[in-house]
Amino acid sequence: MAEAIEIYDDRLLAIVRPGASLQELANGAVHSEGPVYFYEDDSVVWSDAHGNRLLHWSPTDGVNVLRSPSDYQSGNYRDLEGRLVACSSGLRAIIRREHDSEWKILVDRYQGKRLNSPNDLVVKSDNTIWFTDPPYGITEPNQGYGGEQEQPGSYVYRFDPATGEIYPVVTDMVRPNGLAFSPDESLLYVSDTAAFNIPGGPHHIRVYEVVGDRHVNNGRVFCVIDPGQPDGFRVDEHGNIFTSSEDSVQVYAPDGTQLGKIPIPETSTNLTFGGKEGDRLFITAGHSLYAIDLNTRGVQL
Repeated sequence: MAEAIEIYDDRLLAIVRPGASLQELANGAVHSEGPVYFYEDDSVVWSDAHGNRLLHWSPTDGVNVLRSPSDYQSGNYRDLEGRLVACSSGLRAIIRREHDSEWKILVDRYQGKRLNSPNDLVVKSDNTIWFTDPPYGITEPNQGYGGEQEQPGSYVYRFDPATGEIYPVVTDMVRPNGLAFSPDESLLYVSDTAAFNIPGGPHHIRVYEVVGDRHVNNGRVFCVIDPGQPDGFRVDEHGNIFTSSEDSVQVYAPDGTQLGKIPIPETSTNLTFGGKEGDRLFITAGHSLYAIDLNTRGVQL
């Protein structure tokens, strides 16, 4: 790795592996986003969000194009049945790859009006889908097909694919982007990346208390990310936050203390845990996909 891991707090020493190095697994994307790991073949699926493609990497086959055009997919996740669930900024929808490999729109409206452009999502242990809905696919070139914004704001939604119920759970953010639950799902973390195109806008992660598995309250700023944006992030088994930023993956303890940085040679966008033991961190950044082995495991599916 070009630069050593930066340790600000000794708690990071239990998380990183001595001598661990960052590996570049793939490159050639226009803008890498939204990795998700599949243990079945030790592979990673991720979005070339600006290239309008969905990519697949495995140690045996390398990189191949899984879907093109991808309707500007960004965030990806697995549901409880192992199906790929994704945000489509182009279709302004949450979509799912069925067991027969066909893609299905799960939801694209709230109260009869089109969503903005879903950006990132997580699947909770009850199989509900929680997703962010900023307008980037409407306002930004190469992130969607444009159009008019129909929703009054940029919210975080809870969607139940079993019943079709959808409603906003977070309405007090400017541009919600990445999100993740704490290991026991009692907390919901959401990043705000408004500073990306709004001068003086937020570039932080907020945390909310989950109430009754259906709502959140008592939101507060958990940490401010600098330099850059907390585009996407994940939580490990101990509740530590691993978040993207302009120069690195930044690591925060559950109490909000920054433990250190894992320098990345390109601007990191998203990450996910994977590997057979769940202790390998896969990172999308710039044109590439990277990985580093850790001494901690992720909690997502």
